[in-house]
Amino acid sequence: MNFIKKITKLYSLSNSDEFAYKLNDILKPKVFKKNDIIIKLGETPSKFYILKEGVVRSYVVGPNGKEHIKILHKSICVFAPLTALVKKQASTLIFDCLTDCEVLEGNYQDFLTLTNSDLEFSSFYIKILEGSYINSENKVYDLSVLNSTERYIKLKKEIPDIENLIPQYHIASYLNITPTQLSRIRREYYSR
Repeated sequence: MNFIKKITKLYSLSNSDEFAYKLNDILKPKVFKKNDIIIKLGETPSKFYILKEGVVRSYVVGPNGKEHIKILHKSICVFAPLTALVKKQASTLIFDCLTDCEVLEGNYQDFLTLTNSDLEFSSFYIKILEGSYINSENKVYDLSVLNSTERYIKLKKEIPDIENLIPQYHIASYLNITPTQLSRIRREYYSR
């Protein structure tokens, strides 16, 4: 329940115990190991997740078989293949654990039912959607405007210990650069 209270504070929601209890009722704790797949390509999802601890990536596989990381999810955040959930269709994204992870799993339809009848849940959902949109917009901006070194520095500010958490080739994929480019950037960054 303490973690639920942390979520209400993070999302600037009322500190009402009633909201916390209702949210807690629809969430179940789960533990995933490093490399576990949470959502498979082509799976029609029905769950959403709140990441308590760890790093999860969502990625797509291009026609050439190359993986492209869309988002690195770090605690505390809500994640799910939103388009697939909303449209009730197969996910085009894969979600897997880059580290051991602790999550809270919730049924999306149960959550939607609460958003239709409870103003606090509706507000929570809006804040989750706003955050998701802002993150997507920021990623597009970063890829469009920032050079690869600037993207690396920004990532290091967001997740200072990223290099101790996940392999370099995942960092390179997230930054949309090659591992060789990442090595050069890191060499320059650490020689300052």
